[in-house]
Amino acid sequence: MPPRRRYDQYCSAARALDLVGDRWTLLIVRELLAGPRRYTDLHADLPGVSTDVLASRLKDMERDGLAGRRRLPPPGAAYVYELTPRGRDLLPVLHALGEWGSPELAEPGPTDAVRAHWSALPLLAVLNEAAMGAGVVEVHLDEGDFHLYVGAEDGPAYGHGPAPGGADARLVMDAAACAEVCRGGIGIADAVRAGRVTVTGDGALAKALRAD
Repeated sequence: MPPRRRYDQYCSAARALDLVGDRWTLLIVRELLAGPRRYTDLHADLPGVSTDVLASRLKDMERDGLAGRRRLPPPGAAYVYELTPRGRDLLPVLHALGEWGSPELAEPGPTDAVRAHWSALPLLAVLNEAAMGAGVVEVHLDEGDFHLYVGAEDGPAYGHGPAPGGADARLVMDAAACAEVCRGGIGIADAVRAGRVTVTGDGALAKALRAD
């Protein structure tokens, strides 16, 4: 593997960018914050990345201690990539980057790819900041479902599809409401009161969101 290009600056920001500043690296982290993913799943959820670049970035992340690869036991018997604790420490970085970039989210452009779970991290940040407790929140958008691990200190930050084993709360909203909540245009509690977000469930999180 060719030597990695570096900034060669004795600065923590430069050192961080040495590791995650290449194009696609942080978006791979975004995908792996959902837990172990197969290469084919990563490629499917990173539209626009070439197979060569994705493979190269994953190798860099393994070398730098941000991610690892392991083989699932039968009947899966597939290789998956997953973040190391060092890689999972990038969650607040993704939260901050998403918050900074949220004003750039207007209507999707004609060539923009859309995935429901790309709203997971900003919505998780909103729910964590609201400090309504810990638990699993399932979210339904027209584009698909995902679930969030609110208040979790380790493990995946979110997951694809319905929550395995059930959720403490289920949120239903359209893409416009989700985008406005994520960028701070309306608070989650206000969106619930206004009927833009529907909350179901009997858990403490559902009751807090409904202000029962």
